[in-house]
Amino acid sequence: MTYSNAGLFIIGTELTRGVIADKHCQLLATQLTRLGYHVERMVVVPDDGSIATVLTQALGRCDLIILTGGLGPTSDDLTRSVVASLAGVSLVRDQESFDTLYKRFGDRIWGANEQQTMIPEGFVAIPNPHGTAPGFRGLIDVDGRSVACIALPGPPQEMDPMFFSEVLPYLAHLAGHNDFSRSEYSTFLIPEAQLEELCRTASFNGLEWGTRFQDMKISLYLVGGSEEERSEMADRLRAMVGPCLVADGDVTAVGLLTDELKRRGEMVSCAESCTGGMASMLLTDESGSSQWFWGGVTSYANEAKEALLSVSPETIATVGAVSERCAIEMAEGVRERSKSDWAFSITGIAGPDGGSEEKPVGTVCFGFAGTGRRSEAVTIHIRSIGRKSVRRRATTAALLLMLEFMRGSQLLDTVAKWQYI
Repeated sequence: MTYSNAGLFIIGTELTRGVIADKHCQLLATQLTRLGYHVERMVVVPDDGSIATVLTQALGRCDLIILTGGLGPTSDDLTRSVVASLAGVSLVRDQESFDTLYKRFGDRIWGANEQQTMIPEGFVAIPNPHGTAPGFRGLIDVDGRSVACIALPGPPQEMDPMFFSEVLPYLAHLAGHNDFSRSEYSTFLIPEAQLEELCRTASFNGLEWGTRFQDMKISLYLVGGSEEERSEMADRLRAMVGPCLVADGDVTAVGLLTDELKRRGEMVSCAESCTGGMASMLLTDESGSSQWFWGGVTSYANEAKEALLSVSPETIATVGAVSERCAIEMAEGVRERSKSDWAFSITGIAGPDGGSEEKPVGTVCFGFAGTGRRSEAVTIHIRSIGRKSVRRRATTAALLLMLEFMRGSQLLDTVAKWQYI
């Protein structure tokens, strides 16, 4: 059977009441269009059972149905039962989903959470690594046609990774793209609008791209052509923004750094000011992080920098806390206390206040110290779209620069192409 017409159904009373905004239709429609599907309809419906009516109507026109939402543990989460009814099958427990959830909840699973492990008989469960409700996919027979039906949870932090890792390759196969060619990259510090323009410049031979915005990075998907052509497009992007802002695969800045530390068997420490401990938080997210992370000092006040990191009062008085000299002293101070192999520091102006003509909001200085290396410092200017954004970008920059410093790169050369951040 040829699959060409798709219907998207976004379920949630919060959406129809305007409490929250839909984030799925544009993402799903863009990706389906790039695979050659025609998105025949996009419908937002409340959690009141009306999905059964609109879904029945769509089955006569669509070859592919994607639903998001309605998979929660409450009584108004009806997606499972509606799909099972339309498919003419019962709901059955997916044992693997049950076992996974039981490991997390134990005997507390009985009741509402147990219901989340039920899927229509004959359907295949889609794992949900970031939530409690698995998705599922299968076929619904309609007048001799087998309509593909996929159900995913509603929260974007759950739906997005499930769609890109599990559903997108399946859809490509359904559409006849057995030679589905796609490469994934992780980009850092480049705003989404700028990344779109850069991709237009770097693309050639009909290569297409898609993006997925995440908290500390943007995932970039290159589609079409050969693997060599997609790799060349990625290299063209690196030539424009610098090599460390575009990484192969689904990775994070902190993951790249910790992988290098583990490979070397070395340890890092850090001193933070404007980021308020965000780098330390990321470096300790993984179990066993004490093997590569000694610890961090959050030295926000000038007095803390002097008392805890041995920053010179003269440095504070003459060039200020937001300066490369202070950044180096902070990095050297925490390395001296920790005896770690490597150390970095972050000091800057996150805003919205505190900036000046000489040092506007978004000015951040980074210091680096390490074994067999002369200490270095660099200053970057981050576009300010809010305090949280500056702190996130500064943290990401510090992790990437620490990795480059460990590898022996000249940091001034590294940041020379960072005009997009």
